[in-house]
Amino acid sequence: MTTTLITNIGSLVTNDPTLGDRTPLGLIQDAAVVVENDRIGWAGPAAQAPDADRRIDAAGRAVIPGFVDSHSHLVFAGDRTAEFNARMSGQAYKAGGIRTTVAATRAASDEELAANVGRYMAEALRQGTTTFETKSGYGLTVEDEARALRIAAEHTDEVTYLGAHIVSPDYADDPAAYVDLVTGEMLDACAPYARWVDVFCEKGAFDGDQARAILTAGKAKGLHPRVHANQLSYGPGVQLAVELDAASADHCTHLTDEDVDALASGNTVATLLPGAEFSTRAEWPNARRLLDAGVTVALSTDCNPGSSFTSSVPFCIALAVRDMGMTPDEALWSSTAGGAKALRRTDVGHLAPGATANLTFLDAPSHVHLAYRPGVPLVTEVWRRGVRAV
Repeated sequence: MTTTLITNIGSLVTNDPTLGDRTPLGLIQDAAVVVENDRIGWAGPAAQAPDADRRIDAAGRAVIPGFVDSHSHLVFAGDRTAEFNARMSGQAYKAGGIRTTVAATRAASDEELAANVGRYMAEALRQGTTTFETKSGYGLTVEDEARALRIAAEHTDEVTYLGAHIVSPDYADDPAAYVDLVTGEMLDACAPYARWVDVFCEKGAFDGDQARAILTAGKAKGLHPRVHANQLSYGPGVQLAVELDAASADHCTHLTDEDVDALASGNTVATLLPGAEFSTRAEWPNARRLLDAGVTVALSTDCNPGSSFTSSVPFCIALAVRDMGMTPDEALWSSTAGGAKALRRTDVGHLAPGATANLTFLDAPSHVHLAYRPGVPLVTEVWRRGVRAV
């Protein structure tokens, strides 16, 4: 076993409330960590650090867990600059814009799609993201959805089947037949590559009954549900997610009191995606309302070419603090430990002993600078599974 002592850490976020200041962040000042192969072996005050095979000086920088981005759409081709330009000029965002990307993705080669996924994941890694979820949803045929998931699975273990992104243009006149395809032949072809099943439960996409059928069929194949819920309007998505024990209900922009109560009483994480509201000039999710009700909140990028073309978790942290009522501590926890809970992972999102050694170094003395200095590239070094990757 090879051990590495990283010492002279200005502030260390462990996300373990039994460590450091005993808050949810488990913050330790003047800290050190010991990396044992791909795991955290020890974390605590630098003055108490054990010996190790080698020693690295963090030079007073803050160290945080690698970000856990639990919601992205990276298997795509094409560009929607014209749509974004039109929207910024006054046109409203509608779910149907997805069809533009569907056409481009179907026309792309496997090599082009794989190159895109690799490029955007590398881009996110440079900004501190060490755990990625990504989805299909831009093919909407049996062959194209299966190849999207196969390509995604070459880059991450967190792969989501989203054949129910919108009704395929090929089935515009027969949505019921498309639901049959998504729950039948397409699911059979896609399930071997995926861990999760997702559905866009929204006006212009799939209603509550259709979403229930799709998620239930996915569960029967061993896939666990997550739901695009209540992004553009009030609807049944959030309560359906809680009912089916979905790992997360994602977006959660338009919520009734009943929706909030359901999230607070269940195991479903509310994943907020402020990049989408920023890029569509839509109403911000009310994170404060959810947090005060005791809901577990995650914060992710929703990186996709139409409504949130950012891979930057730090940018989303700044938005959440500025416009969604989150404190800097809450936003950081939600983008690390919260994202891990949205993926039902216990090995990432924290830096307590036994955790995967995913560390992000900041050119700042504190994690608060992520919101305090928006747009500044503060990430200077990233370790993934105990190895420096950036």
